Amino acid sequence: MIQPANPVLSVERACVSYGSAQALNCLSLELYEGELLGLLGPNGAGKSTLVRCIGGQQELTSGQINFDSQVNSIGSVPQEIALYEDLSVTDNLKVFGRLHAVRGRELRERIEAALQWSGLYDKRRKMVRTLSGGMQRRLNIACSVLHRPSVLLLDEPTVGVDPQSRELIYEMLDQLLQLGTSILLTTHHLDEAQHRCDHIAIIDSGKIVDSGTFEELVSRTIGDGQQMHIRFSQPPQRVPAPLSLVAGGLEAWGPVGDVARDMPRLLSRLNIERAQVESVSLISPTLHNVFLHLTGRELRE
Repeated sequence: MIQPANPVLSVERACVSYGSAQALNCLSLELYEGELLGLLGPNGAGKSTLVRCIGGQQELTSGQINFDSQVNSIGSVPQEIALYEDLSVTDNLKVFGRLHAVRGRELRERIEAALQWSGLYDKRRKMVRTLSGGMQRRLNIACSVLHRPSVLLLDEPTVGVDPQSRELIYEMLDQLLQLGTSILLTTHHLDEAQHRCDHIAIIDSGKIVDSGTFEELVSRTIGDGQQMHIRFSQPPQRVPAPLSLVAGGLEAWGPVGDVARDMPRLLSRLNIERAQVESVSLISPTLHNVFLHLTGRELRE
């Protein structure tokens, strides 16, 4: 997508400190109109802290968070379900709509549209506690956009939901993007970020280590060629370049330019090193490879 001249949201040198520990370390980030920006990082990297600061639930130690003058409001969907379990689906929408100053006929019309949009019309009279996790996630999103915010913050919106509900959630987000909503989404699903997000920002130790489209990240890190993936039954002492050990030494990744030449050479070197190879595969570049290259560790730790 072609970015407009000015971002709707800009985070400039944001820092959050807890004593000597820094949750955010001079982090800068931009979000543009109608963009789905994926924020990835290991647990504890600062994703949720950043979302809370943007949403006004936590103060920065230093730095700035600025919104474009055209931004009317923001919506926020936390990682934990934030609904009233003993109220019906419709009553939850009423409560959240009124909290955002939506009233009367306008509220009724928006609730009707939200029920259709979220696929929950048939469940409108059900108590929230009786809904599946995926239904609760969809309702949580619907409650957060009744006031039609310009910017939507989503912290792990698809965690713990089944594939069908996950697909429905992204269909909901696609419709919001088409209306011009700008979305910042944190996720642990690398495949979702790779295929769904317009841009991706990778955060580690409280700072953005790289950002861009998937293609830009691949080009700047591991290159466009195929990757050789080797799994070991025991960690080897060392592996030949360009392979790099990950996952506690039980796996190795590395670029392969000429498959017919490079694969036999690398396997021969591993045999000389008495490495106990369990499996070998060739894989096209993925966001998983990029992530490991930039952070040196798996997404969940």
